[in-house]
Order: sequence, then structure tokens, then C-alpha cells
Amino acid sequence: MRDIFEEELQRLKETTSILDKQLVELENVPVYYGEDFSEQILESMRESRRQNLRIAVQQPYFGRLDFQEDGQLEPEPIYIGKVGASNEETTKPIVMDWRAPIASMFYSFTGGEEAAFYHSPDGLIEGYVHLKRNIAIRQRELERVVDTYVKGREDVSPTDDFLLYKLAENKDNKLKDIVSTIQSEQNNIIRAEKNMPLLIQGVAGSGKTTIALHRLAFLIYEYREQLQADRMVVFAPNSLFLDYISGVLPELGVGNIKQTTFQDWALRTLDNAVKLQKTDEKLKEAFEINRNDTKVMLGKYKGTLEFKSFIEESILQLVRNLVPEEDLVVWDDAVIKAEEIQKWMTVEYKHYPLIKRRERLVGRIKRWIEIELKKFEGTDEKKALKKEATKRLNAYMKFWPKITPLSFYSSLMKQKEILEVLPAELVQETVKNCRDKQLYVEDLTPLIYIHHQLTGIESSQKFHHVVIDEAQDFSPFQIYILKEVTLGNSFTILGDLSQAIYNFQGIEDWNDFKEVFQETGYFELTRSYRSTKEIIEFANDIIKTAEIPVGLAIPVFRSGNEVKIISTNNQFAEIMKTLQHMLNENVKTIAIIGRTDDECRDMYEKLTAAGISVNAIEANQMKYEGGISVVPIYLAKGLEFDAVLLVDVDESHYKDTKLDAKLLYVGCTRALHDLRIFYSGEASPLLPASSNENKNSI
Repeated sequence: MRDIFEEELQRLKETTSILDKQLVELENVPVYYGEDFSEQILESMRESRRQNLRIAVQQPYFGRLDFQEDGQLEPEPIYIGKVGASNEETTKPIVMDWRAPIASMFYSFTGGEEAAFYHSPDGLIEGYVHLKRNIAIRQRELERVVDTYVKGREDVSPTDDFLLYKLAENKDNKLKDIVSTIQSEQNNIIRAEKNMPLLIQGVAGSGKTTIALHRLAFLIYEYREQLQADRMVVFAPNSLFLDYISGVLPELGVGNIKQTTFQDWALRTLDNAVKLQKTDEKLKEAFEINRNDTKVMLGKYKGTLEFKSFIEESILQLVRNLVPEEDLVVWDDAVIKAEEIQKWMTVEYKHYPLIKRRERLVGRIKRWIEIELKKFEGTDEKKALKKEATKRLNAYMKFWPKITPLSFYSSLMKQKEILEVLPAELVQETVKNCRDKQLYVEDLTPLIYIHHQLTGIESSQKFHHVVIDEAQDFSPFQIYILKEVTLGNSFTILGDLSQAIYNFQGIEDWNDFKEVFQETGYFELTRSYRSTKEIIEFANDIIKTAEIPVGLAIPVFRSGNEVKIISTNNQFAEIMKTLQHMLNENVKTIAIIGRTDDECRDMYEKLTAAGISVNAIEANQMKYEGGISVVPIYLAKGLEFDAVLLVDVDESHYKDTKLDAKLLYVGCTRALHDLRIFYSGEASPLLPASSNENKNSI
């Protein structure tokens, strides 16, 4: 084993020496700031290469695959890294980009004597793998070498050995790439065809988000002639989550991909004609212990395809009613029949958005008038007729009132069909909000749809690929809207139905999204890489009670401490004692998770007063700082921490309901290594009866 380490150490020194030289040479080339287009292109290429080399010199590669292609006498060692690199003197590759076709075998090959293969631009390439080796390099230092396959040997380390080593690492305040540990089923998703919409159901900790970001990096590499990074987008649940994932794509050498939330994108699309109101309050209200479910459920109908169809039919009815029943008489004996104008509007121009239909209709009428005027020879007569025609046309076009997305949406909410579906007081609230131009998040989707129907969608507005994270919280109507603005149905849609905690929006079955597309690819990821075996099994026992129509999490075999359930009459004292112990153990990220915002705020103030350095995570927060955080359970989704302290897990905070089971599941699955449950009085009925209750938190 020592010989192997020395061999790789020497290879690392040789590689970093070559990369260092290339980087120094590039950084000594003056940056071009001029206006010559050819030079700008060359400078862009140089800057991209500089950025890639800065990544490569710190960790040139993470894997090695010795592959003997059919027809070759000897296997060739292939080193695989985040970015590719060549020896400029020999032009021979020294590191292969992980996205390259040949590198796919590093992820797909799982051992055995059978032939291996990959698909290259020249066709299928077959051969045999002689060695598969994981190599851990940190800051140019070789830390670990693990052989997961050696041809003809059976005494190599198990495949999961290196994976478990990586999973055991403590986390900081940012999500990291997984290029060195991509598993075979994850690789299949990352390299899937770009124009097949993918629906990915993944249990907590299955790496859904990371897979999607790696898929973006792969698509840009594989379809570089067709896709532009600045026309690809990631929709995340909130600004905090965007900050948490912000480092992954740059680590992979990919820049310029948009990362936003649906509401921010929608508000920009509407030119900020409306504002969102009470977003924080609505979220808080949705997760209060004694919530008003009638009000919470208001947004559900507004996210359905049924509501989309209602709006569509209402717009068609508007078009039919816009054209007056009377003929247009531009002057005596010059008449355009009402039937003809209706035909122009509803047949010939039906593929145009409403505002463009009006422009085309007016233009066509004006051309008709010009043709009729040519029948007259006298200049004065022509001038008089043209003046009269213009006057009558202007009067005629008054049938077309000024329509905005907001005014049309407000008129929709007054129709009797809506009152048959929604309570009158909630409908009246929406009408009032339209008048005040301050709406809820669920109103943005119908507004965007109306906006597109009125103004159309420019080709420059369309995305080349869309990633939707936490998609279980999206409505089918939202997916339809995004489909309208995306070329080629190029989607990666991922989420977990077990974490569908927003009762006022979202779905309970992935089939709700399948209705939007003619065809989809569906993947279900059940292996969880985040938490220990003990934490996952504990969380599974909780979510079983909710009877979600997807599989339970299967842990990779990484064992740790038992989940501790702590009954105490003084939660704060127990939490302080636990925090001190964890800080002494150098635990980097700790979350104290409560049920409501008010209770978390109270906990934050107590900890601060006690001299603990702590961060409060709140709705609309922009950054996740790491360290110790206090966070309400509904905002913890998507994040992960070395240790989690769940507080107030009693019968009043977490009842035996489907929503509370999902909330508690979310809280438990934030923990990587250590999970503690605190309660006073009677424990929540959702806690597994067989759990280890321990009055000592340490």
C-alpha cells in the first residue's frame, strides 16, 4: 500500500508542476480590455482557462481508471478531475474532465471481469478495466488512496470505503460538489438526454440538489454548441438556499447560470407591477400549531391546471366579445363586415398574443382603407375621406379597453364560476389585493400566464434548461408556466413528497406534473448519503405514519450514535449543556430547530443573552452563516448540519397528523451525525415507541 501511495505522490508532483507552469504563463498574459471582437473572444477563452487551472492546481484529480481499449496491448491510466488538462508540450491529456465520455466509466463500472464500454463521438468504445482508484487530494496534498477494483484481485477495499470516508467529513456553511463520489444511479441522471423532462423523487439526503447541479455542468459540456449558461436557470425555494448551494457550480468550473426563486423571476417578468404582501406572515401562519386551514388552503386551487383552463377559456371569451356585432363603416359605401373582422381576430390571428392581435387588426384595417382610397382621384376628396375614416376607426377601436394582467385577473375573480369554488370572503380578499397591487405568492402564476397571453413570449426570454428544486412545493400550473418559457422541454425537476410541507401549495403525487408533459423520465432515489443509519431509521419510523406514496430511505452503512430522546423540565438548561459538549468536540454546524418563528426567536434571545454565538435563520434571509443556528422547522428544509437539536417535540407541537409527521421528518433528516430530541410533558405520539429515551443529553 505504501508503494501505491508513493506512486501517486510522485504523479501528483509531476501534474501540479505542469499545471503551475501553465497558470503562471496565462496569468502573465495582460488582460485585454479593448473593443476588438476577435481579441475579446480570445480573452474570454484565456480567462476560462485561468479559472479552470486555479481549480485544478488545488485538486488536479480525484480518480484513476486504467482502461485497455480493444486492440491496444496495454491499459492506459486515465486520471479524472473536475476540469480537463493537457501537457502543452506533448498535447497529451494529463487529466480527463469528469464529464468526458471516457470518464463515465469511472462512475458506471462497479467491478467484475466483463467488458466495459463508453459512447464516444466516434461510436461505442469497448475494452477492459484493470484498475479503479479513488484519490483524495486537499490543497495539493495527497491524503488518501483507495483501490476499489484491481483486475484479478479480490482483496481490494469495498466500493463504499471511500464514499464513507467522504460522508464522515464535517460540513461547513456551503453545499459541496460530489464529483469524486458520484454513484452509478446518480450518474445515469446526470448524463440523461437533455430534452427529456426528468422527474426525480429522492429521499432526504439522496443528493438530489447536487445531482441537478452536476447535471447542469454536464449539459453545458456535452451540448456546448446548443446551450448557453446564461440561459439556464435553477429555481430554488428561497434566498437562503440559493446562498447555500452557490459554491457548487463555480467549484465545477461553471459560471453565469441563473439561480433564483420563482417569485423573484415572476416579479421581474411582470416588470414589478405588483408586490408580494405578507409572505413571512403567511408562512408563519401555515405552520402555527393552531392554524386556519381554510385560509392556508386558499392558494391550492390557484395552482391547478383546472384554474389555468378557466383563465384560458375566459381569454377566448374576451376575444370573442371584443369585436362589436356592428359592421365598421369607414365612410358611406365603405364597409368591413363584422364577420370579417371576427374572422381576422379569432382565426387568422389566433396564434398571436392579444396585444399583437390588436396591432395587426388595426394595421389590416388601415391597409384596407388605403386600398379603398385609391379608387378616388380627387386629392381633396381623398383627404376628407381619410380624415373621416381615421375618426371612425378610432371610435370603433374604443371597443378594446386597456387590459393589464392585473385588471384582467381582478375581473376573473369576480366571476360566478370562481365563487362556486372558493369562499366569497377569500375571493373578495384577492380582488382587494389586486386593487392595492399587493398579492400573495400563489397569485403570481395566473398573473404570469395572463401576461404571456396578452404580450407573448419573446424567443430571447426562453430558457435552454430549467432545474426546479424542492419541486414538491410547486403547483402543476407553475410547471406549465415554466414549460411555456423553456425550449425543448429541457427540465430537471426534483423533490421529495415526504417533505411536501406546504399545504397551501404543491403536490402529493408526481403524476400531477406528468399531466403537463407528454413524456417524462422518472427516477426514484432511495439511498440516503447524508445521515447515519440510526438517524435515517428513526426518521423512517416517523414518516411511515404519513403513508406517502414513495419508498423509504435506505442508508449507506454509516453507523453512528443512537438518536437521543431527552425528557426534561428545563429544556434550555439541557440545550446549553449539549451545546457546550458539542463545541468541545469541535462540531462545526449545529441547528436548534423549533416549531414556530416566535419560539425560535425566544430561543435565540436566550442563547444570545447566555453568551452563545448563534445565528437566527428567518424567512427571506439571504445568507446561511454556519456555526450554531436557530431555525423554525419549515425553513430548515434543504439544509444540513453536523448535529440537530429538535426542541418542543411534545404532543401539543407535533400531533398525529400527516403534516406534523412530514415536518418532524424534515427536522430529523437535517442531521448528518448527531440527532437529539427534547420535550417536556408528554412526548409527541409521532416519536417511535421503541426509541431510546435518555434523560442525559450528553
